Amino acid sequence: MSSVLYDTPGPRAKRRNVLFSVVFFVLLALLLWWVWQKMDEKDQLTSALWKPFTESEAWTTYLLPGLENTLKAAALSMVIALPLGAVFGIARLSDHRWVRAVSGTVVEFFRSIPVLLLMLFANEFYARSTDVTSEDRPLYAVVTGLVLYNASVLAEVVRAGILSLPKGQTEAAYAIGLRKGQTMTSILLPQAVTAMLPAIVSQLVVIVKDTALGGVMLGFPELLNSRGTLAANYANVIPSFIVVAIMFIVLNFILTSFASWLERYLRRSKRSTGAVLGVDKVDDLNAAEVGGGYGSGASA
Repeated sequence: MSSVLYDTPGPRAKRRNVLFSVVFFVLLALLLWWVWQKMDEKDQLTSALWKPFTESEAWTTYLLPGLENTLKAAALSMVIALPLGAVFGIARLSDHRWVRAVSGTVVEFFRSIPVLLLMLFANEFYARSTDVTSEDRPLYAVVTGLVLYNASVLAEVVRAGILSLPKGQTEAAYAIGLRKGQTMTSILLPQAVTAMLPAIVSQLVVIVKDTALGGVMLGFPELLNSRGTLAANYANVIPSFIVVAIMFIVLNFILTSFASWLERYLRRSKRSTGAVLGVDKVDDLNAAEVGGGYGSGASA
């Protein structure tokens, strides 16, 4: 079956795709084998280096507290950035030019600055202009940088999601007397959420990973920073990197899996029953309505 953007491959194309797939997996297996051999030569696969991960001390002292700080910073950033991004995204669609100008300037400004630079600026601001303690300052700086950057990105996601809806939705809402605010909250946003969800989840995954920037530059004790302390104590740099990478993969997989389930649920909840009435059923309904009308007229 063909479409405008895709032609169904023929027999030769299918054989070529199978050949490319086999070559790719063979090269991938060779690469993994080479990495395994190099790690074995450097004694990075010995059981002594992996033994700390079988004991509770490595988890309760380093990894789990680091994971807790990562989740804390990511959760705070998500909770603040999502509504803030929605506000600025809707503001960019305002009928008032000055509202569009202000929101557009804010969004483009913070979207153009690297998130690490925003964290460093926030850290200096909290150090010089506030009474935030040195223990809490890294968390504040990380959350501030993540919120400013990701709220501006989410604002564009929200704006694009709303603009992707057919114009007939807005015109129909105006035709029945709804104001623009009512149209946005009751008609457009509920429909745009499903379309925006994949992009929003992708940005949430970015937030989780970007918390590691605060650990590298600001000393925020998140998961990657705690890994450095663990590796220094147990002298297992490569195994600690592998374990932390797996933890990040599992965490982001859970987040994306939940988002996929939520997207399917929203699509099912908006789907109609799909029931189709035949001609005889329609005639029966019309007859019943006519009979009911006559009966009510006679009784009147």
